[in-house]
Amino acid sequence: MKKKIIAYGSRVFPETMAFYAYKILTNPQLKKIRLHESHVLDKAEKQHIRFGRFDIQLYKWGNPANELILLVHGWEGHSGNFADIITRLVHEGYYVLAFDGPSHGYSTKGQTNLLEFSDLIIQIIETYSPKKIISHSFGAVVTTYALSRRQHLDIDKYVMITTPDSFLERIKYISFQVGIAEKAQKALIRKLERELKTKIQTIAVSEFVKNISIKNVLILHDRNDKIIPLKQAELVNENCKSSQLEIIENTGHYKILTEVFVMDKIVKFLKTSDNDQ
Repeated sequence: MKKKIIAYGSRVFPETMAFYAYKILTNPQLKKIRLHESHVLDKAEKQHIRFGRFDIQLYKWGNPANELILLVHGWEGHSGNFADIITRLVHEGYYVLAFDGPSHGYSTKGQTNLLEFSDLIIQIIETYSPKKIISHSFGAVVTTYALSRRQHLDIDKYVMITTPDSFLERIKYISFQVGIAEKAQKALIRKLERELKTKIQTIAVSEFVKNISIKNVLILHDRNDKIIPLKQAELVNENCKSSQLEIIENTGHYKILTEVFVMDKIVKFLKTSDNDQ
């Protein structure tokens, strides 16, 4: 019933309902942190860094003398989503850095957007100089956007664990879930374009990867991912000159972060020399 009321309202009052959808898009919902995720977070060295109006929660695991890997979680995610991967990477001898994005996890809350999240990644990379990055889901959007805007950043390996492509698809998905009609969708897009100062159609990972200088990129995507269709990862792979796409099965969108065979693929990619790629 609520969805029908919203659909009716978005036809009659498109600007009002566009603002409603905008609030959903820019105010991430807090996801519960599971017990095993909490245990891994508790083992980290923690600190806060200031980013604009946000206090950002930063985490570090392992020996600081080892090679550094940066982890970037997805929208409405948090660093604990990587709990199993963190444990494996530390075991493999890496120093792991992660953070909760603006208004995510244990960072302070407030309205945020793609550009802000991307700016934070630039700040973290410029401060800590990781050579390797692993992202999950929407983390690929903000990471590739950051790297396309700062092509001097020296990243030698990047793993995308499921990757969306078009931000427009995200808008359409949210609109469908909530019940926003096309007229209100257009009003929402106009509002976002004014805020981001760019056309929504240009916000796409398949475009960003054309302008990044990473030597080796691995894309892992489940064939039957119900959150992000495989075709989006395929389009990203087609447009990235240094990537390889591995299609996996029976993990879905979230379980992919916990499967041992997926972690085996990641570690093998990270440890393989450039000459053997």
